[in-house]
Amino acid sequence: MLMRTDPFRELDRLTQQMLGTTGTWSRPSAVPMDAYREGDAYVIVMDLPGVSTDAIDIDVERNMLTVKAERRPAPKADDVQMELSERPLGVFSRQLMLADTLDTEKITAEYEAGVLTLRIPIAERAKPRKIAIGRGDGRKQISG
Repeated sequence: MLMRTDPFRELDRLTQQMLGTTGTWSRPSAVPMDAYREGDAYVIVMDLPGVSTDAIDIDVERNMLTVKAERRPAPKADDVQMELSERPLGVFSRQLMLADTLDTEKITAEYEAGVLTLRIPIAERAKPRKIAIGRGDGRKQISG
């Protein structure tokens, strides 16, 4: 039901980790995620630790789901000298092409403990259903 739109995303993420670069709005870093089906919905879980809810932007246009977030540096006093900084800052993004069988009008989002969870229900038209077979009792006889 989900399709990756950029096969080189993981390579970019590894390169950014090694070079210590941060994402920008024009070239955001990848957001790590899991996706699975749970009952009649698809669930997408993304790790966004240290990001406030007002810095997360979720959009759906047609069947393209886009999640962007920005982790800003924490304000520090003037006399603070940074010894080690490993937590990535900057802009993070993920785009997913959603199948037509998902109901994009009823997506829900929850954010708790640095984890964004999106639930996308399967559209009613895509769910399996039984087709009743009519009986052929209405026979007509041709007289001649």
